[in-house]
Amino acid sequence: MIKVSIIGATGYTGSELIRLLILRDDIEFNYLTSTRLAGQSVATYYPHLSGLIDLTFSDYQSESVLGESDVVFVCLPHGHAMNLVKEAQNYPVKLIDLSPDFRIKDKAVYEEYYQVKQTAPEFLETAVYGLPEINRERIKDARLIANPGCFVTSALLGLLPIINSTLIDTQSIIIDAKSGASGAGKSANTAALLAELQGNFKAYNVLKHRHIPEIEQELQAQTKQPVQIQFTPHLLPIERGIFTTIYVNLTEKVNEAALHQMFQEKYSEEAFIQVLPIGQLPELKSIRGTNNCQLQIQVDERTNRLIILVILDNLVKGASGQAVQNMNIMFGLTETKGLNLMPLVP
Repeated sequence: MIKVSIIGATGYTGSELIRLLILRDDIEFNYLTSTRLAGQSVATYYPHLSGLIDLTFSDYQSESVLGESDVVFVCLPHGHAMNLVKEAQNYPVKLIDLSPDFRIKDKAVYEEYYQVKQTAPEFLETAVYGLPEINRERIKDARLIANPGCFVTSALLGLLPIINSTLIDTQSIIIDAKSGASGAGKSANTAALLAELQGNFKAYNVLKHRHIPEIEQELQAQTKQPVQIQFTPHLLPIERGIFTTIYVNLTEKVNEAALHQMFQEKYSEEAFIQVLPIGQLPELKSIRGTNNCQLQIQVDERTNRLIILVILDNLVKGASGQAVQNMNIMFGLTETKGLNLMPLVP
């Protein structure tokens, strides 16, 4: 039995973790923390869990949460995980951090983009970037996982099959991404109100989005060459889901079927990555609520440009599902355990 605690259990990622883990017979919830709701019944706050859980939310206390858990998921905004990681060194506990605090290896870059001081730089090198498709072996023995960003996951999975190839110009990458409103978190925000979103569609943080350095860092780690991207995020008037379209210049004429085969071979052993049949375009409803990522590629022969289409659920493969996937690997479990999910289709 794996003893699990969630710090920040009332946000979107925390509640999604509960959904993914609540029915597993190998999981025991120890602590679900919420400063605001400490002492309140979890099932009262989440009525759909009535009869499934008999816990109350608690304040965070390091001695109990870290000392009595096998793994702790940290579901807090940036800037909060650094002290937790320091405290965790006193206990034999594994941490999976869903914030960006340990994703960016360059301290100065993190501080520039997130506008907080990186107070635990000594853990930046030992924190394992938790994208199983590239770091599976390192994740197995990790004590601290930096769970990837949602936009980043879609961009990396779209580009991994081709980034090491001489077939593309790594300075020409344009990433056009759209996310559902849950990607902005659960804090009160006028811009995320249904009345503001309904019938609307907009770009934001066009030149300074926080995921830009994370994408470039991880792509450069793969190809060992300078990589420069143009990344533009947009907000969709939907609850969840990411649709990312990637444009990259080809350096020579390439057959689309051959490139499609390259993508299929890259992900042939990956349970959650699905390269769609040639000609079939991805739709968000196909992956809503699942840990799946679906891809399609097309070649524009007129411009000699590769177009990569990627979809995933920002709360599952883009956050909590990926965190559970990492936990499964860390504890030597089947990677798909608890993650073979049907889409939440209407």
